[in-house]
Amino acid sequence: MKVTPTNIPDVILFEPQVFGDDRGFFIETFRQSTFDNLGIDAKFVQDNHSSSSKGVLRGLHYQIQKPQGKLVRVIAGEVYDVAVDLRKSSPTFGQHVGVHLSADNKQIFWVPPGFAHGFLVLSDMAEFVYKCTEYYSPEYERSLIWNDPNLDIKWPIKEPPDMSKKDLAGQLLTEVELFQ
Repeated sequence: MKVTPTNIPDVILFEPQVFGDDRGFFIETFRQSTFDNLGIDAKFVQDNHSSSSKGVLRGLHYQIQKPQGKLVRVIAGEVYDVAVDLRKSSPTFGQHVGVHLSADNKQIFWVPPGFAHGFLVLSDMAEFVYKCTEYYSPEYERSLIWNDPNLDIKWPIKEPPDMSKKDLAGQLLTEVELFQ
């Protein structure tokens, strides 16, 4: 598996080796020894799968207690995926990484605990799967607003996104609870 660092060292893009022929393909989507060799101490406890239509933006979510690390990928369609560093003590605090994930490129994105995470569906529909290092705890979930001008995320969108009421009520970076 090819490991590609991003502008935030803790956020990593993985490109699995694809073994394919006219019958289909095989990829390895997770290997513990790869995480161990990178010094990532992650134990996955929950797998999630969502399906969304074009223009849906989910996020930017995080859990202030029991923070989740997420290993994310797209199995159908394409999304623009974003991770925002919310660790006050981090040299990359307030910075973000955005990547295109698709069923075609088969890339896998590691979003560590301490980050807000969200994605925008670019294709007619997308199926998004991810492994989490903590269980979902709605009482600790927080939302960072997707279009905070201080973040300057360049979402590849022309129309306002389709969002849940909860996500539309997200707060600015200057207002949200942060990690130490």
